[in-house]
Amino acid sequence: MSVDDVDQLGDQNGDTKPSPSVLLNGLRVLEAFSITEPVLGVTEIARKVDLHKSSVSRMLATLEKAGYVEREEGTGRYRLGLGVIGLAGPLLANLDVRRVALPELEGLTRRTEETSALMVWNGHESVVVEQVPSPKQVKHTAAVGTRYDTYASSSVQVFLSDMPRAEVQRLFERRLLLGPDDADSVSEYLDELGEIRDRGYAVNDGRTSIEEVGISAPVHDHRGVLVGAVMLSAPRFRVPHTMLDSLGRTVAESARTVSARLGAPGPDRTRT
Repeated sequence: MSVDDVDQLGDQNGDTKPSPSVLLNGLRVLEAFSITEPVLGVTEIARKVDLHKSSVSRMLATLEKAGYVEREEGTGRYRLGLGVIGLAGPLLANLDVRRVALPELEGLTRRTEETSALMVWNGHESVVVEQVPSPKQVKHTAAVGTRYDTYASSSVQVFLSDMPRAEVQRLFERRLLLGPDDADSVSEYLDELGEIRDRGYAVNDGRTSIEEVGISAPVHDHRGVLVGAVMLSAPRFRVPHTMLDSLGRTVAESARTVSARLGAPGPDRTRT
């Protein structure tokens, strides 16, 4: 039985839940469009994705309703719709932050000789999306894609400090984030997040690893929305307690520079 037969069988059975093959074929249809061929007809798309024209026509009708393709009235041919921008928007935003942040990360690493990174938030953990490693032989690094879900991580502190207290508590209650166990500790931690927001940077001085210091500061975009965090990580033996404030201010300044390049409003850059 061919893929087309399977798709048609699903339609005949009245199954409203699309099968994985239908979803994947829909993506193949979208991928048929390109810069050199932005407008395509049903026959052209069917040939490119190796599916029957009737199947492609049904997929295009569904994609058109969702706004992912648009049909030209005069020719009946299709082009990508604005709905695709909505899908790609979060990714493009992160990529733009990476592009803008990289020169500043390189400068921060040159000045401090420690590893710098750009972090983003995925809903319940911070993720490394860019990194410039320390030039020193002994250093702390985290590969792109590394995730942090512990409340003491400096980048996690930065992202949580931007959230309402009730939202942070829900993350702890649902076990989506490793946090304090008792109510008093949670309350104390929430107060600490307020101080971090006012100070402009967060410090993890050996709380998640006795050998590492992490310092993070927030990055805001043109809307004043928190979109990332600049993080500096270093072996703890190289960062005595007396250096934490100085390094914190340095990291915060780098984050402010990235924010300014993204068009962040005002010195407080609060959420609009």
